[in-house]
Amino acid sequence: MAGSRRKSPGITPDILLRAYSIGLFPMAESADDPEIFWVEPELRGVLPLDHFHISKSLAKTVRRNPFEIRFDHAFESVIAACAEETSGRPSTWINQTIRSLYSTLFDMGHAHTVEAWHGDELVGGLYGVSLGSAFFGESMFSRRTDASKICLVHLVDRLRNKGFTLLDTQFTTEHLKTFGAIDVPKADYALLLAAAMESPHLKF
Repeated sequence: MAGSRRKSPGITPDILLRAYSIGLFPMAESADDPEIFWVEPELRGVLPLDHFHISKSLAKTVRRNPFEIRFDHAFESVIAACAEETSGRPSTWINQTIRSLYSTLFDMGHAHTVEAWHGDELVGGLYGVSLGSAFFGESMFSRRTDASKICLVHLVDRLRNKGFTLLDTQFTTEHLKTFGAIDVPKADYALLLAAAMESPHLKF
């Protein structure tokens, strides 16, 4: 994991928001490890909202509306699903401390979800943190084909409509790069972040 890491002996929701505002975010080594450490990557993943793009096949799927999309409807269920171990994700960095902290951020209006529902079944979703005009994507999950991708499409659309300026993905993956995600050097990211923090806190 590129970038600096430092252990956090104690953390509150207010400290967590302050950390986001200066470019840090928390992770745990595993779901069973109670410790949390701060991460500040040398290269930060960013998905430019004005350069977001999707494939023709995904655009066709989105137009079919295969799922009902909800926002902030089932935060606890989304973060629990993101923390689940799967065949493609045998371990997770989301421990109980993180789940508790972000649930409090949700109650404060700073953590949000985008959810894909099929009937009464939650089949995909993502969650993240909003602060100023920035949205910090944390994790996503999918139990049906394209469910999390469709949630990402709806997230970007919502952020654009609400006037957000920064979508932080923490790191880039080959999957996120297909949507236009890029690696931004830490110094350049600091400028993007500072501009987003100068904005009043936007309603998600």
